[in-house]
Amino acid sequence: MTDQDRLEIEAAAFRGLVAHLQQRTDVQNIDLMNLAGFCRNCLSKWYLAAARARGITMSDDEAREAIYGMPYAEWKDRYQREATPEQKRRYQETAPQHAVIEIPEP
Repeated sequence: MTDQDRLEIEAAAFRGLVAHLQQRTDVQNIDLMNLAGFCRNCLSKWYLAAARARGITMSDDEAREAIYGMPYAEWKDRYQREATPEQKRRYQETAPQHAVIEIPEP
């Protein structure tokens, strides 16, 4: 496999993940965080970090829209539910395992 093949395969896998998460609006970010330590917001931060690392100007809002498929505020209004006390408790419990994302300054 060439480096270009690997890059294209990784990009396609990422696009598949993003498309799946855009379709699964029933899955709350807090549940993703509690189970896997990352969520849609983390993906948008990785996306933003990668863009900025390459000198591409991008805002947090633009990165979120790329991942959510719509403005973040719209997604929240449509799909985000209030976290339950149990979800909040679990979030605090799993916090040490949550993704840490370094975002370069613009």
